[in-house]
Amino acid sequence: MAIEEELEGLSFPEAPKIVVKPPGPKSLELLNAQRELETKSLIYPKAFRFAIDAAKGATIRDVDGNYYIDWVAGIAVLNVGHNNPYVKQAVMEQLDRYWHWMSEIPSEARIRFLRNLHSILPGDLKGKAKVMTTVTGADACEAAVALARWVTKKPIIMAFEGAYHGVHQGIVMATAKTELQQYAGVPLVNVVRVPYPYPYRCPLPAKDAEDCGNAVLNYIDHLLSDPYTGIGEVGAIIVEPIQGEGGYIVPPRNFLRGLREIADKHGILLIVDEVQTGVGRTGKWWAVEHFGVTPDIMCISKAIGGGIPTSVVAYRAEYDEKLPDEAFHFGTYRANPLALAAGAAVIEYIQSRNLLDRTLQLGDYARRAFEDVAERYSIIGDVRGLGFMIGIELVRSKDTKEPGANLASEVRRRMFERGVLMHTCGHFGNVMRFMAPLVLTRRHLDEGIRIFEEVVRELSREVR
Repeated sequence: MAIEEELEGLSFPEAPKIVVKPPGPKSLELLNAQRELETKSLIYPKAFRFAIDAAKGATIRDVDGNYYIDWVAGIAVLNVGHNNPYVKQAVMEQLDRYWHWMSEIPSEARIRFLRNLHSILPGDLKGKAKVMTTVTGADACEAAVALARWVTKKPIIMAFEGAYHGVHQGIVMATAKTELQQYAGVPLVNVVRVPYPYPYRCPLPAKDAEDCGNAVLNYIDHLLSDPYTGIGEVGAIIVEPIQGEGGYIVPPRNFLRGLREIADKHGILLIVDEVQTGVGRTGKWWAVEHFGVTPDIMCISKAIGGGIPTSVVAYRAEYDEKLPDEAFHFGTYRANPLALAAGAAVIEYIQSRNLLDRTLQLGDYARRAFEDVAERYSIIGDVRGLGFMIGIELVRSKDTKEPGANLASEVRRRMFERGVLMHTCGHFGNVMRFMAPLVLTRRHLDEGIRIFEEVVRELSREVR
């Protein structure tokens, strides 16, 4: 009970409260100034038309005095909430010392972070790993792929349909969004694309979810076993344990374990991208722990910095012996001291408040609540997820499964106007994703679900 009271105190108690329909006049002024001064090629100011004044816990206040429940968390970054006092204190203490110098020089903050991180690594990586600091999630994936290619001396990377690993000019080739590759202006080379087991829309013939996973595994094994598939020498498979931008797709239970077995069989490294799934998002430190799998290389970012950009690649220690003594992967802003202080504090806060168990339990409650809504309304085709990573797929018809991208955009807009921030994702842009901070209160969860159902009810009537 004491923890719940603490979490109540982290957020604005007023949320949700709309005093002027967004965007209000002050927000419009700032949005117009942004449009004049910044590129038009932006996403979020179009999806959420407001300007932020302050944020606390799992709530946000805009410059017009509206209060919102935040189910976005900076795209799954703020797992311990906005302006978390424990993290803030750690950052302020570091700020009094120094906030930048050479990115590889040790400090007390750096060692505290590294020790905390090593203590929570999954499976065989715990106590048997090395880490490499990077700056962003894409940078971590870039470094992971480079590491795998260097260690194996094999150039080909196997990636999945629906994948998102960032937009740097190397790793964007593994991201499964054609226009992003076109924007980067790089040819699709040394990447082989394979299906991801998407149970609701299985890309291969299958009678159920497990059969879908097996079908994909059999296809991958075929590609690697038959010398005439023409895919070349594969050094690594990179996979999201639960797909993020692809639609919050939870693979069948057998899939990651089967992928681990195939990788071992063919002498291929398994890279797991935990950028969005990690640091407690699914109710465990890492999503792979739900499936009993240890990756060879793991990409970490987003929530690990508590909102200050940083990322890490963790990998089996024996690979370190094959790296050059200097500068395999480097950059000016790696291991920023403020981010390291924040990261150490994020881990300690999650541990001290037992947020993993709470996220499992409250996430299960949320998923069942969304499932109950889905049973009552024809525009929800599927609900899936673990912890605070839940996808609700909207369709024009449950029978045809026709994607409802316009429905999702409308759900997002109407929830925003009622004071709940919820974003979309998915192959067709038709999946609502619940990715609230792990410090979200039960009261704000229930109120958000009430508003979600209210909006779904309205749209269901209009679709008829």
